[in-house]
Amino acid sequence: MDNTQNIQWFPGHMTKTKRKIAEILPLIDGVAEVIDARIPLSSRNPDILEIVGDKPRVILLNKCDIADATVTAEWITYFKNQGITAIELDCKTGKGLNSFKTVVKERLKDKLESYKAKGMAGKPLRIMVVGIPNVGKSSFINRISGGNKAKVENRPGVTRGNQWFTIDKELELLDTPGVLWPKFDDTTVGEHLAFTGAVKDGVVDIELLAVRLLEILSLDYRELLISRYGALDFECEPYELLEQIGKRRGMVIRGGETDTLRASTMLLEEFRNCKIGKISLERVKNA
Repeated sequence: MDNTQNIQWFPGHMTKTKRKIAEILPLIDGVAEVIDARIPLSSRNPDILEIVGDKPRVILLNKCDIADATVTAEWITYFKNQGITAIELDCKTGKGLNSFKTVVKERLKDKLESYKAKGMAGKPLRIMVVGIPNVGKSSFINRISGGNKAKVENRPGVTRGNQWFTIDKELELLDTPGVLWPKFDDTTVGEHLAFTGAVKDGVVDIELLAVRLLEILSLDYRELLISRYGALDFECEPYELLEQIGKRRGMVIRGGETDTLRASTMLLEEFRNCKIGKISLERVKNA
């Protein structure tokens, strides 16, 4: 049985955001791309990558605290082999924040030296922060800036929805709204974005999504499922597995049937909140 679903979600304001990013780009020295460490490929917007072009870039593998650490390390090597510096980031503990400042300034040291040579030693690097919804972009900016938003009224290129943040005397960040792209050519990409909450639950079939998640976790993280929900019969169909989990949690309706909608909602919430365990849905071998 094919449990996949074709997930598409592209609110109109995202088209406007893409246009704003393209307009502001000439004012930017580099780009910080925030992605979800659990789905490094699916959480990269190909449209934005095309827009920013050859601007110096640093990738921030956010939510590394809820991803599989071994897999995350493999992704860092993967990006390094492509000539891109990637940093593990955890906005809750602040892991990776200091590394970000060091890496950006090293990556753009020629730009800083150029400013000094031109008598503009006080001019900071301007880094645009981009990412799809729900990757923790705002959490990253709030944490690294200490909540200190710079005044923006006289700054060129700043439009509604884009905000400047002063990090230190050599670094400023420009926040931009999260942007998805119009069409997910790969159904797996849409699913992964839905699993992690980047696509709103209201536009997907929650039960089908939960069944698909169970299919994946049953292959790579079976022990975590057993640890969380007890002994399970993995020989049955994924929908029946969902029913088993629901019954274990007492989600039974009249007639003794499992309330699979409640069970699905619970499963997705526990995955997103790392209650099942540290999980990565994409591996380098599949890149």
